[in-house]
Amino acid sequence: MYSQTLRNLASVLLIISLGLGLAACGKKITRVDQNAVTDISGKWNDTDSRLVSEEMIQDVLSRPWLNRFTSKHKKPPTVIVGKVRNLSHEHINTRTFVADIERALINSGTVDFVASSTERKEIREERKDMDLNATEATRKAAGAEIGADYMLKGTINTIVDAASGEQARFYQIDLTLIDLANNRKTWVGQKKIKKTIEKGGLRW
Repeated sequence: MYSQTLRNLASVLLIISLGLGLAACGKKITRVDQNAVTDISGKWNDTDSRLVSEEMIQDVLSRPWLNRFTSKHKKPPTVIVGKVRNLSHEHINTRTFVADIERALINSGTVDFVASSTERKEIREERKDMDLNATEATRKAAGAEIGADYMLKGTINTIVDAASGEQARFYQIDLTLIDLANNRKTWVGQKKIKKTIEKGGLRW
């Protein structure tokens, strides 16, 4: 009887210990403002993407090419964003960076914007479907697309320097605006970010 009681008590203590262990390993999730700076790993993140895109678009829209174009053609230029190549040492989702660039351009209200090549393919398929299934009054004809005047494209590069538990990460973002009529570069922008990270004896 006494031994049975001890076994029951041991089982209860084991269950309590396991419960406390699981509770100690549980995740804590905190919601933060989407514009808050959240540098956790020191790698490229959403804050870098947003701030770089906004700053570089402000720069490109403040340069002389824009006034020259609007004065000559009496309309805002039409822009398309091409590829932004990731040449860095780490994985960077360039699609979110391109989306940030597109958002900053569209929200500026100073240029017109056209769909990317991938988006255009999907839209053209929809037009083909309209030819077969939509009424004549509502279907949209092919051959009425607006051609872009300029393409914005670029690269993301990094340099990493590490020693004695400290690391420096240097990001360089280069964007170029190209006149599609003659391949002339009308604007070249560059943004640099430098971060230092201390890891207190842990290996990189």
